[in-house]
Amino acid sequence: MIRIFNHYLHRASLFGALADALVVMAVVAAAVLLQTTGSGGALFSVAGARGGSLAAGIFVINSLTGFYEPRPLRSSTESLIRAAVALALALPLTYAVASFFPASLADPHTVQIAAMASVAAVILHRSYSAARAATGSRSRSRVLIFGSGEAARVVGQTLRHADPDADIVGYYPGPNEATPAVPATELLPTGASLTQTARERRVDEIVVALTERRAGSMPLRDLLDCKLLGVRVNDINAHFEKRLGQIRIDYLYAGWLIFGDGFNQGLARTVVKRIFDIVCASVLILLALPLMLVTALAIRLESPGHVLYRQQRVGRNGRAFEVVKFRSMRADAERDGTPRWATAGDARITRVGHIIRRTRIDELPQLFGVLAGHMSLVGPRPERQYFVDQLTQEIPFYAVRHSVKPGVTGWAQVRFQYGATVEDSQEKLQYDLYYVKNHTLFLDLMILLETVRVVLTGKGAR
Repeated sequence: MIRIFNHYLHRASLFGALADALVVMAVVAAAVLLQTTGSGGALFSVAGARGGSLAAGIFVINSLTGFYEPRPLRSSTESLIRAAVALALALPLTYAVASFFPASLADPHTVQIAAMASVAAVILHRSYSAARAATGSRSRSRVLIFGSGEAARVVGQTLRHADPDADIVGYYPGPNEATPAVPATELLPTGASLTQTARERRVDEIVVALTERRAGSMPLRDLLDCKLLGVRVNDINAHFEKRLGQIRIDYLYAGWLIFGDGFNQGLARTVVKRIFDIVCASVLILLALPLMLVTALAIRLESPGHVLYRQQRVGRNGRAFEVVKFRSMRADAERDGTPRWATAGDARITRVGHIIRRTRIDELPQLFGVLAGHMSLVGPRPERQYFVDQLTQEIPFYAVRHSVKPGVTGWAQVRFQYGATVEDSQEKLQYDLYYVKNHTLFLDLMILLETVRVVLTGKGAR
């Protein structure tokens, strides 16, 4: 994992994206260089600007089609389908960008063909790499889990699910762990020390996942020796933060939050985020205005009641504000006055409501709340006071999410399904805590890109 602006990215994903960009830019630059007799300034202005914009477009398309996901694709068939979608989007874009190359080039069509060929090659190689990853035929990081209890079992489960590059060499039991929760066949012998075991098994990383941490449970000298040997040593909280982009509250203690890094709420960050919100919200409102007018008309024609749905929500520092959305339920959805979460197949949702909820069109009026300053473009989902009171009592650290402005979209929204229970809210809180701890403009851009993919696939909608 590589940390960029407080956010962790898989090494293979980052290097893959950079390699794709460099290939496209290099091919375009070479093609232009062969077609021009002028100075290098022409090469820089033409190849740099066009090649850079084309590389950025390919990065967005490959991200939307899932080629940079750390998890391997499910099958070669799915990989080919994604490649076909990426090519259908990328080749017309490449043709359009290459059309703006200056006519002074000796043969502009050659540059155009070279650009399209490089883009096709990059996408097909990315498809091949994803299919190859699914067969496990690439280098893997050897991970030893220190512990054998429930915490160690959960760590092993998440590694297998979320990181295809991780190869678990086994579980090294802690001295105070009596009953293992992991398969006996994966337990490592304790006759040798932790340092010797790590050296003999060529371990790259150790995750400390002890269920019991009483005196004598943590062999600090062995862990230090492992680190001096070049082995990465992470505790269980850092493991979940890096691998899953969440802060698990079942293994969390306040000291880790207080004395660790993150949770930067400085003036510079606040100003940059506010400017970003105003610019992006204004552009999105202009682009989405025709769609919003059509949506309002469809709601009005289908069912009686107001087009817009207004509701009090809890914002930053617990202050209440009014959220505005397109109405997706019947006007009498809560006629008994009791707040309820939306559920799968909820009968209160109208036919138009199903469409606008699946495509997230119902959220568009919240952009005006972003301009007003009540919300941010990216942040935790705003909840109703009724649910906030309930969840604050039942879930530790729930109030921490209110230290930043709520968002139209957010890290929890793109990483987890729609929450309809206390358990779902706890799962989403773990992503919200990660966002509050590590939020930067870079992470906001990553979330917005992921939001587009979620909207296109209808993932998690209810």
